[in-house]
Amino acid sequence: MTQPIQPQNLKMAATWNAGGQHYDRISQTIADSIEHCVNRLAPRSGERVLDVATGTGWTARRVAARGATVTGVDLGLDLIEAAKAAAAEARLNIDFRVGDAEKLPFDDQSFDAVTSTCGVMFVRDPEAAAAELARVCKKGGRLGLTTWPSDGTIAGLFKVMKPYMPEPPSPPPPSPFAWGNPERVKQLLGSAFNLRFETGTTVLREPSGLAVWDIFVAGYGPTKSLAANLAPDRRENLKRDFIAYHAGFKTELGVAMPRDYLVTIGVRK
Repeated sequence: MTQPIQPQNLKMAATWNAGGQHYDRISQTIADSIEHCVNRLAPRSGERVLDVATGTGWTARRVAARGATVTGVDLGLDLIEAAKAAAAEARLNIDFRVGDAEKLPFDDQSFDAVTSTCGVMFVRDPEAAAAELARVCKKGGRLGLTTWPSDGTIAGLFKVMKPYMPEPPSPPPPSPFAWGNPERVKQLLGSAFNLRFETGTTVLREPSGLAVWDIFVAGYGPTKSLAANLAPDRRENLKRDFIAYHAGFKTELGVAMPRDYLVTIGVRK
């Protein structure tokens, strides 16, 4: 049987998989941005829709609730198992499977629409993933993406974590936040799709920076994996810096951190 994840992506798979079922709580904090993408994609009953880097399947469930026939793929086995359980609880029939965004296990033009919300942007090889999104989408089919920009607060969070991460390889991998720039999305997907864009802002509202840390260290693969691999004193320093970053968005009621995002809608040429 062919390995569903390419060898060069196994480490990334382990990182994102670390959050397991707790990743659904992360998706909950950006639910309005996901709904924005789903609304603009406008999936219809009976359409075949693929959700790439589905995580615990939040987007897939929202699309399936509109009557579409949904398939969700992700690098992480534990994420996929959690997605299956959540879909079953919601009484939604969704085909979830482990799969690699850079080498999707589907025939050409298999889907009426393809989506990825804050997922495909984190691939190691953007050109390969973009080619796959185009390959599996039918002519006249639709693409819906939500991505974080390089000048936003999510990119800022990764800057907080960066000093605690291992040195990147040389040359370093491309920044995932380039997918938040319409010009870069046009470079990746403009030859295959007619693209249009819209921006939005989702606000992270939690009682405190510590509450945000607890959510992320439990469910957000990059934060959980990073914290787990640090010596105790370095882990405490990461926790301190993470909490301090979110405390910069404090109101009288708690943390309210605005997170700008880009929605891309494409029609396959």
